[in-house]
Amino acid sequence: MLARAFAVAVGLSLTLAQAALAQSYPTKPMTMIIPFAAGGPTDVLGRVMAQRMSELLGQQVVVENVGGAGGMTGSKRVADAAPDGYSFVLGTVGTHAQGQSLYKRPLYHAATDFTPVALIAEVPIVLIARKDLPVSNLAEFIAYAKANQSKMQYGSAGAGSATHLGCVLLNYLIGVDITHVPYRGTGPAMQDLQGGRIDYLCEVISTAKPQIDGGTVKAIAIMTKERSKALPNVPTGLEQGTANLEAYTWNAIFLPKGAAPEIVKKLHDATVEAMKTPNVRERLEGLGAVIVSEDRASPEYLGRFVQNEIEKWAGPIKASGVTVE
Repeated sequence: MLARAFAVAVGLSLTLAQAALAQSYPTKPMTMIIPFAAGGPTDVLGRVMAQRMSELLGQQVVVENVGGAGGMTGSKRVADAAPDGYSFVLGTVGTHAQGQSLYKRPLYHAATDFTPVALIAEVPIVLIARKDLPVSNLAEFIAYAKANQSKMQYGSAGAGSATHLGCVLLNYLIGVDITHVPYRGTGPAMQDLQGGRIDYLCEVISTAKPQIDGGTVKAIAIMTKERSKALPNVPTGLEQGTANLEAYTWNAIFLPKGAAPEIVKKLHDATVEAMKTPNVRERLEGLGAVIVSEDRASPEYLGRFVQNEIEKWAGPIKASGVTVE
């Protein structure tokens, strides 16, 4: 009885201590892991958020870029970290949904190895082609691709990236088998598209927009249900007769598994408040991001959303036969 009472007392003391720490959180700088190279669309969005979150939390949110394995290397670091709130990851559709089916041996289970905090935004993907490709809309693109698939090439920011899988979905839906050319990031892929060395990209709108506006590439279709405010004159795939052509990336914050509810709430509240800040909204929307409604920003919604996204992408990825070691 004494031993049991002692164990209960120790457990209660630890729980009270953890609760006290959670209530005073944060007391030192935090690290936001961005699991991709600096300068990309996820990095830009994360840095905008981190700056405002630092002001709201009263402690600096330090951004650290940890790339590799389609974003899984950096995400894995957070999955393995202490759940004390001082290390969190800015996850994407690639790191927390697509990679679960794409990789033969994922480094973690996205639905169970993290604590969901907040969904921030969805960023549409747009199908763009070299400017001299002899097509002007999606129907013409499909016809051309079917007739010339043996000699066409499409690029991406790397195997397993959202840009790669956007085109995997496109090719799967229209029934073509076209050679994939993976690059080390969006920059060199875009350069080769502009130079006519590849035929098309399925690119994040924030990166594609300047090239579309500048006339160095040709916009074919927005790969979402609705047109983008950033590119209002580019029709969706659905408008052009291709159902289910939905590809986008999204950004969300995750803590390691087992984070205390008080810590989750504090970080969630700061994230949502940052999203509401007018200059933050303006900058994110200028990147083509669609900031989610507050009900979709909840930890509970994000948990369900991740599971649904894993299931959604499993079908086309497995059907395409695309895998990464």
